[in-house]
Amino acid sequence: MDRQQEYVLRTIEERDIRFIRLWFTDVLGTLKSVAVAPAELEGAFAEGIGFDGSAIEGLARVYESDMLVVPDADTFQVLPWRGENPGTARMFCDIRLPDGSASMADPRFVLQRALGKAADKGLTFYTHPEIEFYLFEKDLKPGQPPTPVDQAGFFDHVPHGTGHDFRRSAISLLEQMGISVEFSHHEGGPGQNEIDLRYADALSTADNIMTFRTVIKEVALEQGVFASFMPKPLADAPGSGMHTHVSLFEGDRNAFFEAGAPYQLSTTARRFIAGILRHAGEISAVTNQWVNSYKRIWSGAEAPPYVCWGHNNRSAMVRVPMYKPSKGQSSRIEVRSLDSAANPYLAYAVVLAAGMKGVDEGYELPPEAEDNVWTLTDRELRAMGIDPLPASLDHAIHLMEHSELVAETLGEHVFDFFLRNKRAEWAAYRDQVTQYELDQYLGRL
Repeated sequence: MDRQQEYVLRTIEERDIRFIRLWFTDVLGTLKSVAVAPAELEGAFAEGIGFDGSAIEGLARVYESDMLVVPDADTFQVLPWRGENPGTARMFCDIRLPDGSASMADPRFVLQRALGKAADKGLTFYTHPEIEFYLFEKDLKPGQPPTPVDQAGFFDHVPHGTGHDFRRSAISLLEQMGISVEFSHHEGGPGQNEIDLRYADALSTADNIMTFRTVIKEVALEQGVFASFMPKPLADAPGSGMHTHVSLFEGDRNAFFEAGAPYQLSTTARRFIAGILRHAGEISAVTNQWVNSYKRIWSGAEAPPYVCWGHNNRSAMVRVPMYKPSKGQSSRIEVRSLDSAANPYLAYAVVLAAGMKGVDEGYELPPEAEDNVWTLTDRELRAMGIDPLPASLDHAIHLMEHSELVAETLGEHVFDFFLRNKRAEWAAYRDQVTQYELDQYLGRL
């Protein structure tokens, strides 16, 4: 037993922790939980806790259902909203097979494997997400659009407003759990908020995002409102994204920084951007995995529908933030296409894989987009060589199906299940008759 595991066992005893929740996700990023008593934890560290993997989306088929969850002691935190006595804590888990080997169906392992490939080259992948979400009144009415908790806009300060109090409570809980918050503010849509987490390695960030979603939902329940990470819940308001700042470090050195280079971007950084752009279409089904995701992407409000990059250009899919002199360590790029409803383990794995493909194969970075891309015509975009992102989940699925990069990154099991699930989602959506169609056609056809 290592020191961290000993620390966990000692803390549980000292703080009267009676329940330990073991967290993991299914392939789509839905959080799952198994509760164990303190007496079982030492065995869980050593041998794992058995469960039926066939009951979880995408983890196993019925005839290979026996699986283990093994808690990661480094992720131990007391859940502050559960009260002091008796206490409840949580740890994220790795999913393993009965022989102790890693499960190829575990989204956390998919990211660990991608990070391991970068680590073999001496590189660490850091991420910093800006997570958007909506707060609605709790009395949701079937067939009616949800009611936002306010009518405020971008950066608006609403004294004693629901969003203001909500963010304060949520941030307090996050920081009690060791998750540092950098910024928070009201976003552009009514009832829409944004909370930005501090830089961390990508695995810690993905764990933090799953915790973040749980905290947001818990605070919403406590305050009598409803929180949603749906990419585009309102037709006439911006969608909710998860713009993510990323960088590679080689030890203590930022591999994206090169003094005197254009925008201070190193060759590694330029090739990394080129990799993300070249493979943007084929990774979209993972970074934007829902039918509703493409309504956000093509809404024209803070979402990037076109594959391009630009310096401080918020209409570009990849933005290079303005360089601050004497802060080379903070050199980074911002990927603006991700949804806040993506599975963060899989999304960060494919973003890293695409970027590293560009680095490894020396991709050339295309010219930057200096204009507001949202205002350009199709002819102008074609002349500039700027391609669109997929216009629908169906289009994204077709691109992913033929992607060697995504297949290799996700592994055969996750790749096949993900595609089957998304095809089924698209088929179910395609069969619906929407209110728009009824309004447009029923009376005149």
